[in-house]
Amino acid sequence: MDAIDVKILTLLQENARYPLKYLAEKVYLSSPAVSARIERLEKQGIISGYHVSLNPIVLGYHITAFINLTLEPKQKPDFYPFIESCPNVLECNCVTGAYSMMIKVCFPSTQELDGFIGQLQTFGRTETQIVFSTAVQPRGLKLGELLEHDNEEEPEE
Repeated sequence: MDAIDVKILTLLQENARYPLKYLAEKVYLSSPAVSARIERLEKQGIISGYHVSLNPIVLGYHITAFINLTLEPKQKPDFYPFIESCPNVLECNCVTGAYSMMIKVCFPSTQELDGFIGQLQTFGRTETQIVFSTAVQPRGLKLGELLEHDNEEEPEE
């Protein structure tokens, strides 16, 4: 991956719907050359998808919460299909620490959140934090640092 790939990825993280012509102008290449680079980045698995960012509050989902859940390893075969089938689950991560799962959810009301927590408690103990505000919205990786790290020379012995 070179500096042009990093610039393309940075632009796509900013707005995945930028036209090829715009991207090409920004990196001083032709549209077909940019298209080929994007296709290569997709095949390498560096680009894993393109997503729309929705405003949950405008859509009536006023409650965002993080739920920590204790889960015994033997429960994972039952838990994973269950959690994947829950439409209000935005993210579920297996984590270290006192809890084994951290689940991000969005619900229209605290009553619906409470009902969901009751379902989760069949798997284990929960602890829930309701989000009041978000200081940093989900964002992409800072790729300039990646390129700088790759360009650092090995120290001489």
